[in-house]
Amino acid sequence: MVKVWDIFVRVSHWAVALGFFVAYLTEDDLLTLHVWAGYLVGVLVVLRLLWGVVGPKHARFSDFVAGPRTVLVYLRELIAFRAPRHLGHSPAGGVMAIALWLGLIAVVWTGLEVYAIAEGRGPLAALAASPALSSAPASLVAPAAADDEETEAQERSQRAGGGVWKEIHEVLSNLVMVLVGLHLAGVLLASLAHRENLVRAMWDGKKRAE
Repeated sequence: MVKVWDIFVRVSHWAVALGFFVAYLTEDDLLTLHVWAGYLVGVLVVLRLLWGVVGPKHARFSDFVAGPRTVLVYLRELIAFRAPRHLGHSPAGGVMAIALWLGLIAVVWTGLEVYAIAEGRGPLAALAASPALSSAPASLVAPAAADDEETEAQERSQRAGGGVWKEIHEVLSNLVMVLVGLHLAGVLLASLAHRENLVRAMWDGKKRAE
């Protein structure tokens, strides 16, 4: 047995999985938990992407990013149980990892947009906030009725924008869940084809030597 996955790869993998499922299952019912789970996922994915540049051999993109043709050939061979075994990520595993990371970043970003617009909180809140009328010079302040009308219009616009972002957020979350299902199916198939427990390998970091 040889060590393949370093401690950061393993911890971030399981922590991101846990954070995503917690966020997916809580949503509006437990907003604080939902938000902090999203923060955890976002920070860990960004760190994992950086680790793909500076981390050890099997954590780096250069070790597992392959072209479309290589990926398609590998998938065809895997289905036929003839695919070559890879000590690190396989070509298909590498593509799935990239797809999941990008999907999670999109989910977190849209979630931050919703949080900023609907709750006025989070790192994007300052960008989503409407300019305060009270900050305008006294000579430019409109009559009270016009002020109220403008404020209501701004609030309606904000709610509409928040609704759009929320729909995008939910669609992306469901797409990531589909990717998770495909990822699990791929792990099971590769485990059977290569006669090794890939789930355990991501837990203790060890795989049999080639």
